[in-house]
Amino acid sequence: MGEASRLIQIALLFVPLSLSAIGGATVIYAPLQYAVVDLHHWMGPAEYLDYFAVCRFAPGPSSMLGVVIGWKVAGYLGAVVAAVALYVPSSVICYGVGRLWTHYRGTQWHTALQRGLAPIAAGLVLAGVLSLYQLAGGGALTASVICGAAALLTWRKRLHPFFLLVAGGLIFEAAYQWGGLG
Repeated sequence: MGEASRLIQIALLFVPLSLSAIGGATVIYAPLQYAVVDLHHWMGPAEYLDYFAVCRFAPGPSSMLGVVIGWKVAGYLGAVVAAVALYVPSSVICYGVGRLWTHYRGTQWHTALQRGLAPIAAGLVLAGVLSLYQLAGGGALTASVICGAAALLTWRKRLHPFFLLVAGGLIFEAAYQWGGLG
């Protein structure tokens, strides 16, 4: 496959994801994983999880995962194409919708739309979590860490994710060392 073809594939993957990222980048993890791992075979499940973990740990937006995937597939130009395809369409629409949203704030349709989009965004986030759970191999330990992290973030909304990432890493390292994994 030529470089131009890969760049077109990257753009065709990320533009629709950009337009469907209601609620933030978290909602695109499930379809992104499907496209990158299962459809295009650009990487395997373990490599996707590694990139996901690095992008969640690194400073910056979580959508940087798309840019890293673009870089993996087609080098620096792939990263640029992924970034433009991921950020520009949604930014243009966000700007336009933001202006309309502010203008019509408080109207009946505004309130109905806002209430209708909230469960959709929550469902998309849940689909992303389930996709990552399946990629990680599932299991009781993984489910326990997910539930524990969710409970902690529900209880302490301002808890920095860095601490959860470190705690999760330590839990899995301990399980690996004690023979529970591997």
